[in-house]
Amino acid sequence: MAAAKKPQSPSRSPELTLVDNLAEILNATGLSEIELEQKGIRVRVSKAMSAVHHVAAVAAPAVAKAAPAPVAAEPAGDHPGTVKSPMVGTIYLSASPGSPQFVSIGAEVKQGQTLLIIEAMKTMNQIPAPKSGKVTAILVENGQPVEFGEGLVVIE
Repeated sequence: MAAAKKPQSPSRSPELTLVDNLAEILNATGLSEIELEQKGIRVRVSKAMSAVHHVAAVAAPAVAKAAPAPVAAEPAGDHPGTVKSPMVGTIYLSASPGSPQFVSIGAEVKQGQTLLIIEAMKTMNQIPAPKSGKVTAILVENGQPVEFGEGLVVIE
């Protein structure tokens, strides 16, 4: 499916034009995420609701990164009970769309129980609870990209 080419203004970089075109493809097709790798540049655009909230560039420092969608402050991210992401990937709070979440705020969990899934390189990785306790906060949203060391869940 080809996106309509917008005329490029002199002040607009080709990278930003590419991001705009990928965002248009997302909106036109109803996809929630698209990734393109071309000539050593990899751009990933995903959306939450109708807003593009994440753009990543690898091996091309000249590619601009869009500002992430506003997120509530994460004071719980420094909590000693915070379970941090062991990898970069995409968060899934349930086993499949329409399934109940693995955990919810206030739920009691046992050590080893699955808290969520991180998809990395097309592999679904279950993230287990490192200890038993009560889930007091879920710091991520379903479908959200996460970085290594980012807070996921707080267990007290």
